[in-house]
Parts: sequence; structure tokens; C-alpha cells
Amino acid sequence: MKYLYQFLVILGFSFAGEMIHAVVPLPVPASVYGLVLLFVCLMLGVVKLNQIEEAADFFLQIMPVLFIGASVSLMNIIQDILGSLTAIIIITVISTFVVMGVTGKTAQYIIERKEKGDLMRHGHQ
Repeated sequence: MKYLYQFLVILGFSFAGEMIHAVVPLPVPASVYGLVLLFVCLMLGVVKLNQIEEAADFFLQIMPVLFIGASVSLMNIIQDILGSLTAIIIITVISTFVVMGVTGKTAQYIIERKEKGDLMRHGHQ
């Protein structure tokens, strides 16, 4: 019963994302709205991690299987992709480095703030 409840909570956020997508005229996928809404609710404590953790772990475990359909669809449009392969590779490389840089800087910032906060709590300056 616990797993069904957790699945229904995640499904509810997915449904809320679909509703937001229907109302907000932005080119953002509905699933992104649902994930952002779930993240905000987790951060605010409206939803506790233990209310969705096992179902979310299950989804992470089966995620590779969920990409099979998308991969098969790519096979149908391979000729279109080959025509844009250079642009796709350039965009992929650039975006990978941007994501790595932003992630690294964010991690450094969080670590520095944590260390500074630990020093301030212990009376060191």
C-alpha cells in the first residue's frame, strides 16, 4: 500500500504539471513543471522525502528502460539527424562544458558557505 501511495503522490505532481502546462503559454514540457513543483514542495516541507522515496528510487532504477522508446523513434529519423550531425555535436559539447562549469562553481560555492558557516558556529573567524 505504501508504494501505491508514493506512486500516486508522484502521479499527482505529474498531473499538476500537465494542468500548469495547459494554462501557461510557455514552451516548457509538462513534466518539467511537475518536477519543479515537486522540488519546491520537498524544499518547503509540504512533501516529506519519505513520502515518495521508495517509488522515486524505483523510477530511477528503471529509467534506462524508459529510454528504449525514444531510441527507437530516433531510428526512424536518422537521415534527418545525420544532416545536422555537426551542429548537434557542437551543441552537445558546449552544453556539456557549460553544465560541468556551472555545477562545479555551484558545488564550490556551497562547500565554501558550509565551511564558513561551520567556522562561524565554532567561534573561529
